[in-house]
Amino acid sequence: MKSNQSSNSPTASELAILNLLWTHGPLSVKDVHEALDQDKPVVYTTVLKTMQVMMERGMLGRYSEGRKHIYQAAIAQKDTQDKLLDTFLDKTFGGSAKNLVMRALGKHTPDAKELEELKAYINSLEKKR
Repeated sequence: MKSNQSSNSPTASELAILNLLWTHGPLSVKDVHEALDQDKPVVYTTVLKTMQVMMERGMLGRYSEGRKHIYQAAIAQKDTQDKLLDTFLDKTFGGSAKNLVMRALGKHTPDAKELEELKAYINSLEKKR
């Protein structure tokens, strides 16, 4: 673990595991390994060790189901996303949400439906002020 990384800030590989658990619910190491291995070859023991470390760091919980261990996310997806976004926003865009949004919209043009949702969101923010 990097020294500048807090105990609840997941690495890229940990985030991939968390995303599987947030999406599919509790899974065995075998299930996680098979899902990750579809995208990019990964060694089973590496997945196992990563999940054990994540459990030690408080990111995962574990219970037994027969002879296998089932892991589940112990940290909330929204809280984790918020924390990662705050860090990314500060480090990459100097804390400017406007610069982040402008860059994202310039790089990936939203479709008509997404634009309407963005406009509605901006309107709701303006009404709150």
